[in-house]
Amino acid sequence: MSHSYRDELFQWMKTYVYRFSETPFRLASGLESQHYFNCKEVTLHPLRLSILAECFIEEIIPNLNIEFEAVGGLTLGADPIAYAISLAYQKRGKTIYPLVIRKESKGHGTGQQIEGFWKEVKSCLVVDDVITTGGSTLKAVKVLREVGIQVSKGICILDREEGGRENLESENVSMSSIFAKSEFF
Repeated sequence: MSHSYRDELFQWMKTYVYRFSETPFRLASGLESQHYFNCKEVTLHPLRLSILAECFIEEIIPNLNIEFEAVGGLTLGADPIAYAISLAYQKRGKTIYPLVIRKESKGHGTGQQIEGFWKEVKSCLVVDDVITTGGSTLKAVKVLREVGIQVSKGICILDREEGGRENLESENVSMSSIFAKSEFF
């Protein structure tokens, strides 16, 4: 098998992202786990982020069988991924708008909860770095759907395999991850 972007990312995930501790870490979901994944070690590193975008575009998204005009998710985990995917598509001559979804509507200016050219698009591929229960991703999906943007599929770097995929499927969002937690131990 030829070298893939996923293989390269997997090495970085093992080296920089994955941590095990006898003392549990508290997760964004409120749950605790001895297994912690800090995906910002990939998404906030220029080379790793670039390879991540290539992995999504070359190895994950083609299998989704979906057309979409935007990519985005709940700030902050989704933001660098959305920008990187948008830029990688731009280099291929295709415009995919990055969208940033705030956790709350902003209390000033226009008060909008979605930033970006959301009024120009009808469909969005929702994105997150890690899904545990899927709460952050579901929040983003709800906000996008409220303004009439169609969301049927999502992508993430890591599925912690703690119900997130099933929770998203119950809202008619099919989630694809590059990695699963069980691959790391």
